[in-house]
Amino acid sequence: MSVWAQGDAGRCGPGSARMFLALWPDDRLRRALGAWVAPSLGDVGTKPVARERLHLTLHFLADVPDNRLPALRAALQVPFQPFELRFSRCEPWPGGLLVAPPDELPPALERLHADLGDGLHRLGVPVEARGYRPHITLARQFAGPPPCPATAPLSWHVGSYALVLSRAHEGGGYEVLHFYRSSAPQAKQNVRSQGT
Repeated sequence: MSVWAQGDAGRCGPGSARMFLALWPDDRLRRALGAWVAPSLGDVGTKPVARERLHLTLHFLADVPDNRLPALRAALQVPFQPFELRFSRCEPWPGGLLVAPPDELPPALERLHADLGDGLHRLGVPVEARGYRPHITLARQFAGPPPCPATAPLSWHVGSYALVLSRAHEGGGYEVLHFYRSSAPQAKQNVRSQGT
């Protein structure tokens, strides 16, 4: 059964909320990213992404009707293996974005993205058709040269993902509604220590 009533998909209104699924960094990684790129973000007009908003998107869910949220939240748990991400370079992307893509795309991340996409399809939630390009957005309206490669890759152990409410379109921030943790035996179960 669709989490949206007929005709509700993509509608933004008082009875809906804009949400996305993401990998959520811990403070250690956020600080390291900030220290790495800060010297390159001083140009007038550049808008660094606030440290507390840094994340790696898995799927954007558009606007979810409030009365469908409990069903959606319960249905988005998928099994996955923890994995490592490493970041050592930044790239300017079209539209004035400065992003940090992971050095490699782990098969476990590809599977997690695909399995969540399958789950969203079963729920009747629209999923983006374009190819998945994981990245952390670091700045907007960026026109300068990208930061130098990191002297040592920034490492991130990923053992969970998050359902996040976005109020950015209202001038607000992000709110994590739920963490989904790996059930694999080797997963670190403490959200703060695992980096998500």
